[in-house]
Amino acid sequence: MRAVPAARGRRGLTRAGAAVGRRAAPEDGFSLVELLVVLVILGVVLGALTTLFVSASTAQLDMSNRFEAQQNGRLALDKLRREIHCASVVKNMSGGTLTAGSYAGIRVTLGSYCLTGSGEVTWCTRASSTPNAWALYRITPASTTCTGGTLWADYLVKPSGQVFSYALPAAGHLTAIGVDLPVDLKPADPAQRYTLRDDIVLRNTPRS
Repeated sequence: MRAVPAARGRRGLTRAGAAVGRRAAPEDGFSLVELLVVLVILGVVLGALTTLFVSASTAQLDMSNRFEAQQNGRLALDKLRREIHCASVVKNMSGGTLTAGSYAGIRVTLGSYCLTGSGEVTWCTRASSTPNAWALYRITPASTTCTGGTLWADYLVKPSGQVFSYALPAAGHLTAIGVDLPVDLKPADPAQRYTLRDDIVLRNTPRS
């Protein structure tokens, strides 16, 4: 049996012990300060992302509401145009003769040949749920007060809700009713206002 020199044996044991010591030594970790710094950075990033997400969602909702309000205004003006074109006479909401001026409501008399209905119909505005705004309603049968009826347009910022106007026709011309529907979800911001305006002729009335 071959003998191993004592010095060589001791060196082998020393290297083996050092390797075992390195494996058994504890690994380095994070200090409390480092963890706090990481948490602060994560909080800033997540806060910025949350703010961006909320801002985008709010803008999308506002745009959708604005588009819906404008679309309702266009539909209301189209309905008014068809009924006033077909009407045999238009009066004030109380049933009296129109005089030059502005009105919050009118009474339209439709014939049996009109596609949207027949008889007297009231179109009028009353206070909206939005401060300083008005809502347009169609009421049938006609009413002297703007109660009940079907909502056609909202967020109208016409003063006193007087969206209708009448002027005496020139000689040889047909009577016309002016309709002005300024739509604005935020009345305090006129820059976002969307205005629909038309002078609608009563085709079934005699010329002046």
